[in-house]
Amino acid sequence: MSAEPTSESAAPPPRKITMEPAPGPVRVEFAGTALAESDRALILREEGLPPAFYIPEDDIHWQAMAESDRQPYCPYKGTARYWNVRVDDRQAENAVWAYPQAIDSVAAIRDCVSFYWSRVDGWYLNGERLTEQTF
Repeated sequence: MSAEPTSESAAPPPRKITMEPAPGPVRVEFAGTALAESDRALILREEGLPPAFYIPEDDIHWQAMAESDRQPYCPYKGTARYWNVRVDDRQAENAVWAYPQAIDSVAAIRDCVSFYWSRVDGWYLNGERLTEQTF
């Protein structure tokens, strides 16, 4: 008698993921502070999820961030690391994530981080304010 595969051992269903360079400079703001400013961001589009900007680590203003204990596994990207954001008396928990050892199919995001749309105050592309719904 063979054992049924568990959800942990079964391969995930295929999911379409595409990446492309952002068509201009990207800026992320929280509490009046720029958390990231980059003209080298990638846009990752993953089936079933909103688009995500992945911004090179060198273009992140790390002084507002503290690493979190959260490290979930994604079968499409690998194990994530998370950071909390704090500026003055405002905080956003687990607002920033990265895949430092991303699987090969998304290797381009290994040295990049991303931010949850709803946990920061503003996203800008080419100086124009974006929302998750309009992008």
